[in-house]
Amino acid sequence: MRSLQRIFAVAGKEVRQLARDRLTFGMILGIPIVLIMLFGYAINLDVRNLRTGIVDEAGTQLSRKLVADLVATQVVDVVSREDSVEALEAAMQRNEIVMGLHIPSDLERRLADPNRAAAQLLVDGTDPLIAGIAGAIVAMPLDVRARVAAPPPRTLLSARAFFNPEQRSAVMIVPGLIGVILTLTMVLFTAVAIVREREQGNLELLITTPVRTTELMAGKILPYIAIGLIQVTLILIVGSTLFDVPIRGTLADLYLASAAYIAALLGLGLLISTIAKIQFQAFQLTFFIMLPSILLSGFVFPFDGMPPLAQGIAQALPLTHFIVLVRGIVLKGAELTDLLVPLRNLGIVFVVAMTLAIIRFRKRLD
Repeated sequence: MRSLQRIFAVAGKEVRQLARDRLTFGMILGIPIVLIMLFGYAINLDVRNLRTGIVDEAGTQLSRKLVADLVATQVVDVVSREDSVEALEAAMQRNEIVMGLHIPSDLERRLADPNRAAAQLLVDGTDPLIAGIAGAIVAMPLDVRARVAAPPPRTLLSARAFFNPEQRSAVMIVPGLIGVILTLTMVLFTAVAIVREREQGNLELLITTPVRTTELMAGKILPYIAIGLIQVTLILIVGSTLFDVPIRGTLADLYLASAAYIAALLGLGLLISTIAKIQFQAFQLTFFIMLPSILLSGFVFPFDGMPPLAQGIAQALPLTHFIVLVRGIVLKGAELTDLLVPLRNLGIVFVVAMTLAIIRFRKRLD
C-alpha cells in the first residue's frame, strides 16, 4: 500500500512538472493536432493543378479540344504556352513547370493512325510521383477520341520523362536527402547551442566579455557552415559512388546553394535556441519543424498537388526551396542564375530567423 502511495506521489509530481513546463505541455497537445492536419488535409495523394506548359503546333479545333480535355481532368493547370519543345524543357529546368504537352502540327493525321501517339506529354522525372501521375493521364479516356471519324489511336498520348528517363528511385531521392539530412543535423546542432551555454554556465562568462549579440550569433554559425558543407560532400560521394546519381550542374553552384540553405537552417536553429530553456525542449522543437519539412517541401509529395494553405506554410520552411535548388542543379543541370527565386526565398528565411533570434536573445541569464 505504501509502495503504491509513493508511486502515485511521484506520478503526481511528474504531472505537476509537465503542467508547469508550458512548452512541453504545448507539444503534447500540438504534435498530434499538427500531424492529423498534415496527413488529413495537406497531404493529398489525389494530385491536382500540376503546372503545365503547352506547345500547340497544330493550332486547330482538335488541338484546342485536347488541351481542354486535359484541363477538365483538373490534374493539369496550363500556366504557359511555348513555341518549342526546347522552351518547355528550359521552363522545366527553371522549375516553372513540372509537365509539358507537345501537340505536333500533324495532329489530325496522327489521330487517324492507331499505331502512333497523337501528342507527347513531357514529365519532370526528378519528382518521385509526377511520372506515375503522367502514366495515369496517358491512360485516361479523353473526349477528343470521339471527334475522330477513323478508329481512334490505341495511345492518344505518350509520356517522356526528362532528367531521369530510367525512373530510378535513387536518382530522385538522394539529392533531396541532402536537404533532409542537413535539416536534421544543422537545426539540431544550433538549437542546443545557446541552451547548452546556459545549462553549463558559460553565459556567465560571455556576459563579462565585450562580445556583441550579432558577433555571438555569427560565431555560433560559422563552424556549422563548414560542417554542413562537409556533409554535403560526403552525401554526394556516397550517392555518386553507390547509387550512380549524376551531377549535371556545377559543383560551385551546388555549394553556393548549399551554403545559403545551411545559413537559413542555422538561423532557424538559433531562433529555437532562444525559445527553449533546456536541451530537451530544443529537441522537441527541432522535431516539430523536421516532420512538416519532409511532408510539405515536395521531397515526398508533389508540391503542386498540395492545398494553397499547405503551400503557404511550406514557403516558410527552408527545405521547400532547397529541394528546388538541389534537384535543379544536380539532376537538371540548371545554373544558379536560373533558380534565383528559391535562392532569394532562402535569403528571406535567413534574415527573418536571424533577426528574430537576435531580438529574442539577451546576453544575460534569465
